[in-house]
Amino acid sequence: MPVLNERAYLEHAVASVLTQAVGAPSELVLALGPSTDGTTELAERLAAADDRIRLVRNPAAHIPVGLNAAIRASRYPTVVRVDAHSELSPGYAARAIGTLERTGAANVGGVMHAEGRTPFQKAVARLYNSPVGLGGGAYHGSTQEGEAESAYLGVMRREVLDEIGLFDESVRRGEDWELNLRIRQAGHRVWFDPGLSVTYWPRESWLRLARQFRATGAWRGELVRRFGRRNGIRYFAPPALVLLVLLAIVVGILQISGVLTGPLSVVASLVAYLPLALYVLLVLGVASAPRGGGLRQRLWTLIVLPTMHLSWGVGFLGGVLRGARDTVDASRLGTRNTPLP
Repeated sequence: MPVLNERAYLEHAVASVLTQAVGAPSELVLALGPSTDGTTELAERLAAADDRIRLVRNPAAHIPVGLNAAIRASRYPTVVRVDAHSELSPGYAARAIGTLERTGAANVGGVMHAEGRTPFQKAVARLYNSPVGLGGGAYHGSTQEGEAESAYLGVMRREVLDEIGLFDESVRRGEDWELNLRIRQAGHRVWFDPGLSVTYWPRESWLRLARQFRATGAWRGELVRRFGRRNGIRYFAPPALVLLVLLAIVVGILQISGVLTGPLSVVASLVAYLPLALYVLLVLGVASAPRGGGLRQRLWTLIVLPTMHLSWGVGFLGGVLRGARDTVDASRLGTRNTPLP
């Protein structure tokens, strides 16, 4: 479990791990980044109270660096990746290990089920669980078991990780997708089991969400630079939306200035404005759909959905054009979370 500024979530995440019954010796290795909110002190108290918890340091704070440090420090043949912003469902580990044995896969993952507390977080969670929000990856709600492109978190065979070389520490976001690509290229299988479920708690504020999605988009753009069309087509939808917005702005300026007139102006309007009008209708439809929550949650949906798409798209275009370089997820830095009830 890589950990950075997760004081509000760490204790619940750790408890969900330690209550897993796997019928074999187990341990929880926490890779501690340089937190500023008391997370490290909390982790040390938890480790002092339970000898199954082991601590390693991750001064770089990068997720793949912390994951590799924790994996190298671990002692058992099955590696269960967990997240400090998540909680495993009861029986998760035992079922995942059983699925590994049943399918012969190298990595098994399940459904990421987002939950929220505030109207804002509930709006984000609803969009995480919807194909409209994050593009319909299997782990966002599919019910069909089978081979998959990637796996959320993942329960992995240590021998396969050693074979392919662990996580690529030069990939700061999307490191799981890149790892699973190498697993599949090495002739192994990645498996999706819808019976596995992990509760995920999204970011708690608009700014943190926008920062997270911009960084994720930038690294997906970097992965497109490295691996081209081996990235799924759904990753290209948000940058297409950004380009449509830019096109609409340019067309509007040309029309207002009188440069664009007549039939050409009509055609340009159809090309630039019609797709955006349809997108606005989509956002309104999602916000007003049944089970959309109370008024505040629905209003936040109107803001959150474009924020997710546009932030991700802007990051993606930057990542494709110049590479992700040193882009980090700034939403994980300097947090002031309040503990979960």
